[in-house]
Amino acid sequence: MISFARQRWSGLIFLLLTSACVLWSYQRFAAQIPRFPYLTGWVLFALMLILSLYNARKKLPFLPAGNSEGWLQFHLWAGLLTGVLFLAHVSFKWPTGWFEGTLTCLYLIVALSGVAGWILSRLIPKRLTTRGGEVLFERIPAIRTALETQVEALVLKSIEEARSSTIADFYTQNLKGFFGRRRNFWPHVFGSRHPLNTLLNRINDLNRYLDDKEREMLGEIASLVRQKDGLDYHYALQLLLKSWLFVHVPLTYSLLLFILVHVVLVFAFSGGAQ
Repeated sequence: MISFARQRWSGLIFLLLTSACVLWSYQRFAAQIPRFPYLTGWVLFALMLILSLYNARKKLPFLPAGNSEGWLQFHLWAGLLTGVLFLAHVSFKWPTGWFEGTLTCLYLIVALSGVAGWILSRLIPKRLTTRGGEVLFERIPAIRTALETQVEALVLKSIEEARSSTIADFYTQNLKGFFGRRRNFWPHVFGSRHPLNTLLNRINDLNRYLDDKEREMLGEIASLVRQKDGLDYHYALQLLLKSWLFVHVPLTYSLLLFILVHVVLVFAFSGGAQ
C-alpha cells in the first residue's frame, strides 16, 4: 500500500508537471489554434466529471475502485489542476458576459469550498481526538438527553438529602438551558473555552455556600458540565465537517449544469466546430 506521504508527493509532482504542460501548450498554441479554448474547455469538463465521481465512490465503498485515501488525493490534486485549465480556457482574463461571469464565480466558489473542505478534513479529526475520542454524530442527541437526566437527578437528590434548594436554584438559573440544548457552536469552532470556564467559575463560587455533602454533589454536576461541553464540541466540529459538503456537492452539480448550458450556447452561436 502506498504511504500517505508518497501519495502526497506523487500528487504534487503530477500537479506541477501537468500544470507546466498546460501553460506551455497555452503559450505555444493558443495564438496558432483558433479553437484552442474548445480543447481546454472539453478537457476541463471531462476532468470535472471525473472529480464528481468521488462523491459516488464514497457512497459505494464496496466497489473495487481503489481506496478512499487515493481517491481523495487524486480529487485534491486534479481539482487544483482545474484551476490552471480554467485560467488557460479563459485566456487569463475575467469574462465579460453575465453568464460567463456567473459561471466563473460558481467555479471559484466550488474550488474554494473544496480547498476549505480539505483543510477541515485534516484539522477537525485531530482536534476531536483531544476531547475524549470519537463520538458518533447520530448518538449525540441521546447522550445529551442522558446527561440532562443525570444532572436533574443530582439536583433532586440535593433537595432531598441536603434539605436545601441552593443547588436547584443555581441549576435553574445557570445550567438548565446549557443541558437542555446544544450551546456555544462558534466558540467551539474557534477553540474557545471561555463559556465553559465561566460556568466552572460560577460553580466554584457556589462551593463556599455549601456543606460537604452538597459540595460532593456539585462536583459531580461539574463533571457532567465538562462532559456536556465536550459533547457540544464534538457536535459543532462534526456538523461543520458535514456541512461543507452541502455547499460543495450541490454547487458542483450546478456547475456541471451551467457548463452544459455554456457548451450549448457556444456551439449555437458559433455554428459548431467547423
